[in-house]
Order: sequence, then structure tokens, then C-alpha cells
Amino acid sequence: MSPLALVSVSDKKNIIPFCKKLVEKFNYKILSSGGTANCLIEAKIPVIKVADFTNSPEILEGRVKTLHPKIHGGILAKRDNKKHQMDIKENKIELIDLVVVNLYPFKKKIEDNCSWQEAIENIDIGGPSMIRSAAKNHKEVSVLVDPKQYKIFLEKIGKNLVDKTFRAKLAFEAFQHT
Repeated sequence: MSPLALVSVSDKKNIIPFCKKLVEKFNYKILSSGGTANCLIEAKIPVIKVADFTNSPEILEGRVKTLHPKIHGGILAKRDNKKHQMDIKENKIELIDLVVVNLYPFKKKIEDNCSWQEAIENIDIGGPSMIRSAAKNHKEVSVLVDPKQYKIFLEKIGKNLVDKTFRAKLAFEAFQHT
């Protein structure tokens, strides 16, 4: 079974070559939503839209996309826990191996003296939830929150060096990000 990466980024720097390599070299399937999915589709990278994956539409003008048991169950499931595996099977949840998320640019918007409404719309809810879920389950899941991490992740995965120590380092960086 192909590994599954959930990719949802505000900062799209280097996301296309990163995802292209994940798919072509490492046989990943890419799960994505909103603007990131559209960006990847335009670049001809195969994408499974979150709405199709969860069988739930994006609602409230995009405010709710990834807050779903099929997303968080896929991230948080302990792979060596029989009860978790029963829940995964019973609920037809696919395990997510990699979470690539960075947050809406709330701080930058505030610094640019945006309107109150624009500031409110740049408060990310799903992003921190996915980041923290992946970091919490770093024994099983890698989490990338910065485009600067893409190159090293690809190098490590290419050398089969994505281990618990590396994932713990990524988790620490993710907790700092949130």
C-alpha cells in the first residue's frame, strides 16, 4: 500500500517539486484541500481532495475542511494498538504517514494592519489541529511545518532514515510552530 501524505499549506514555496518527488520517487498518494489541492492539480500532480476522501464537503466558505474523524483518525491511530486498528478498519479510515502543513499568515496580517475581519479569517483552526495530531503521534507520523524541511525529509526518506529520532525532532519543531 502506498504511503499517504496530507498536504495543506499557506506558504506554497517548493511544495510542487516536493510533492512531485513524493509521488514519482517514493510512491506517495497526496491528500489535499482548498488552494493547495488546486495548486497541485494545476501542476499535474495526482491529488485526492479531502472532501472526496472524507465524503464530506468543504463548508462555511472553507472554514471547515479537515476537521473530520477520517483525517484525525488517520493521523492519530497507534499502529501497534489492536483497539485502534479495529476502529480504523470498522470506520474505513486510511492511515496518514506524513502531514505537511503550515499555518495561515495571521501574524503577518496583523503586522500589515489588516482589518479585524481579515485577521479573524486568518486564524487557522484545522492546521494547528493536524500539526499537533501528527506531532503527538510522531512515533508513527512525520510532520513538516516549514518548506526548509522538505529537502532534508526527501534526503532522509531516500536513505531510509526517517526513524523515531528524526520524527521526534520534527515533532518538536511542529510544537514550536503552533
